[in-house]
Amino acid sequence: MNNRAEVHDFLTTRRAKITPERAGVPTAGQRRVPGLRRSEVAALAGMSVEYYAKLERGALAGVSAGVLEAIARALQLDDAERAHLMRLAQEANGSNVLVRPSRRPRRWTPRPSLQWTLDTITAPAIVVNNRQDLLAANLLGRAMYSDVYATATGVPNFGRFTFLDSAARRFYPDWNLAADMLVANLRTAAGKDPHDKGLHDLVGELSTRSDDFRRRWGAHNVRIHGTGVKTFHHHVVGDLELAYETMDLRAEDGVGMTIYAAEPASPTAQALALLASWAATTEAIPAPSER
Repeated sequence: MNNRAEVHDFLTTRRAKITPERAGVPTAGQRRVPGLRRSEVAALAGMSVEYYAKLERGALAGVSAGVLEAIARALQLDDAERAHLMRLAQEANGSNVLVRPSRRPRRWTPRPSLQWTLDTITAPAIVVNNRQDLLAANLLGRAMYSDVYATATGVPNFGRFTFLDSAARRFYPDWNLAADMLVANLRTAAGKDPHDKGLHDLVGELSTRSDDFRRRWGAHNVRIHGTGVKTFHHHVVGDLELAYETMDLRAEDGVGMTIYAAEPASPTAQALALLASWAATTEAIPAPSER
């Protein structure tokens, strides 16, 4: 990514999201911008409009943490957005410790011990990297995401599935929410490692092939993918409403494990039991060695 362009686009899209009412700014007179003016952000952050305009143009090199915090407060950034801004500033200073030479990533395969660990988990469990590649799963995870595996060539990728596979519109009952979250996860990953060649290639492919992706990518939204509730519609067992917890794997940079769970005695818990029975008897679920 071009850091200055990324900073400019990120700050302008954040400024456009904050209404004067939300910021406590008087709204007298006709406004030509959807959100706050630069002068209003500058006033809220306690700096001159000339200085803020310079920062918004992408000149974050040498900016102090205090100035960045003032901008974050003025724009009412959430935790994910604040962290993204700080990473952009690190990159502008050449101090982003996650930067590495641009190259194609090596083919990643789960260690046997990691697959054994997954297989001991009775709930659906998957391993995903920052590019949203589905790297590994236990039997119930593969059954739950059988649609994602079905048409994948090579390693399944949630970005390609969400935007290029028509099955995603059925699998995600709220497809727009799923698509928003997916792109925000990719945008966050790009901020963490702006020189990831594999991610660049994926974003370029999806931007070329999907207007829905390209529009969302331009929104510059970011998020922390840690915990929450997701809904799915599985083609065999129907609707699933699952809580999830995602944790980083310390031995693997940029790789996390997500475990799903249903509320006890709920319809989803019954559906998961049915899914487990289906997974144990069907030939449609790929074994780890076949992925």
